[in-house]
Amino acid sequence: MVFLKPLFDFIKIKNINFPMPSKIKISPSILSADFSKLGTEIYELEKAGADLIHIDIMDGHFVPNITIGPEIIKSLRKHTSLPFDVHLMTSPHKNWIKPFAKAGANIITIHVEAQNNPINSLEEIRSLGIRAGISLKPDTPVEKVTPYLKYCDLVLVMTVNPGFGGQKFIESQLKKIKNIRSIIEVSNLKIDVEVDGGINKTNAKKVINAGANILVAGSSIFTPNSNDYSQNITELKNST
Repeated sequence: MVFLKPLFDFIKIKNINFPMPSKIKISPSILSADFSKLGTEIYELEKAGADLIHIDIMDGHFVPNITIGPEIIKSLRKHTSLPFDVHLMTSPHKNWIKPFAKAGANIITIHVEAQNNPINSLEEIRSLGIRAGISLKPDTPVEKVTPYLKYCDLVLVMTVNPGFGGQKFIESQLKKIKNIRSIIEVSNLKIDVEVDGGINKTNAKKVINAGANILVAGSSIFTPNSNDYSQNITELKNST
């Protein structure tokens, strides 16, 4: 992995452009759903054309909020055949990998900031037969994740500070998305680029053009006074 650091510098200087991913996937974040009827919400999201279900796991330590645990995930599994896209905002996260995998996660994403060397955790996730992701906060530079890309199936770029839904998209993160996509393409790696935070039909095109192929959306899908998830999901997918 020694080559990745100079590769990053080369891309940043040359500003290389690559073809955009052909298929855009939408991963609705149930953080914005009605928690009193999560099973129904997930069922409706699948009918509406969602590709994955994004589930934020917060421990009140790594981020200033607490959400749900493995037993809730297990109970929701029977309501959909869609992949569960589990985002661990926990520190440490190693004690949560197996419980969430057993509960029905298909993807588990951990934060690069949560431990000094995430390789063991990424390898453990893959050893359980599920996809491994790594995430970085808005203030974390791309260089922090480049040494671990070959251990990943997904990179999750946070475009808000994690912890709460409904925040405003941080425009400066577009450059980060583009740099990550460029590194992936030049390195000939098969990795999804997922973006989470303030995604809506106004900025989705910018995010896709920067290189994202999975969009996490909460507030823009679970809109007030509307249960038409299908229209909201379709509008995001067609933002190209």
